[in-house]
Amino acid sequence: MKVEVVGCGVAGLCAATTFAERGCEVRVVSKSDGPDASCCSWWAGGMLAPWCEMESAEPLIGIFGAESMAFWHRLELKPVANGTLVVAHSRDLPDLRQFSRRTTKWDWFDAAAVADLEPDLAGRFSNGLFFSGEAHFHPRDVLELLFARLEALGAKIEVERGMSAIELAGDPRDADWRIDCRGLAARDVLTDLRGVKGEMLVLETDEVSLSRPVRLLHPRIPVYIVPRGDNRFMVGATMIESDERDRVTARSVLELLSAAYAVHPSFGEAEIVEIGVDARPAYPDNLPRLRQRDRTIFINGLYRHGFLAAPALARRAADWVLEGKQFDGAVDTVHGDWRAA
Repeated sequence: MKVEVVGCGVAGLCAATTFAERGCEVRVVSKSDGPDASCCSWWAGGMLAPWCEMESAEPLIGIFGAESMAFWHRLELKPVANGTLVVAHSRDLPDLRQFSRRTTKWDWFDAAAVADLEPDLAGRFSNGLFFSGEAHFHPRDVLELLFARLEALGAKIEVERGMSAIELAGDPRDADWRIDCRGLAARDVLTDLRGVKGEMLVLETDEVSLSRPVRLLHPRIPVYIVPRGDNRFMVGATMIESDERDRVTARSVLELLSAAYAVHPSFGEAEIVEIGVDARPAYPDNLPRLRQRDRTIFINGLYRHGFLAAPALARRAADWVLEGKQFDGAVDTVHGDWRAA
């Protein structure tokens, strides 16, 4: 079977990889020159944290996330599987307890256990939640690895190849199915998509050492800090209802820096080596969907859960196309004209 995948973000690359591994002849079409800063996946935190996400996400995200972990762990570039630490200052301990009630698969740590896990946080937090089954990686390394794997699998890759609205509106000419993974660009068809702006910083300092993602609970500025190696740390991320994809707000930068400083004062002396922003595609309920129009399947609406949900959605899309299987909770089949789900 011939499959055309449109888009080179995490959804597109996972879909292309899944179909190629299942014996399909795959062609990837990308407006960008491969995975780059034009994909919102480029700016992701890279946390594989399905149980932490249950604090605010629907159970479906946890199901997808747990399934996707297996996909990521079988890659050559394996995630760093040493868990996630969630902390709060003493005045915010009620928030930590509330977080614990909304999530599972954690251990409650006292100050000594927090210090044993992350020595540079010794004396800063009296309690924490440790999610030992979670992991993280550098998303850009993973995107490039998937791109290279597709080439090794014999997929045809056409970069810097924008497709017109007329091309995308019709059935694929040289393939049996098209998998559309264009994110917000697909709003010409998926009219109920919206943008959720996420902003992030990369800081560099040799005065702080962290071995795993650390989430700070705060009533106004919750933040996560993800170690990236070479004394660099990703600090993110805001969630703003906006389609703006190019400019970060001064307020967001100040709040992210303030939150990083609250985790450890040495971040106040760190150098800002990168500021990033993009708008993530989301449906009104913040849940991803597979949608069908004729011989096109859309994978979209991944919101802030791109790396958690993409492999699971890719498998479901392949099962749908190759075996005729559909799945409750993720699929909305609409034949003919599009209507909102």
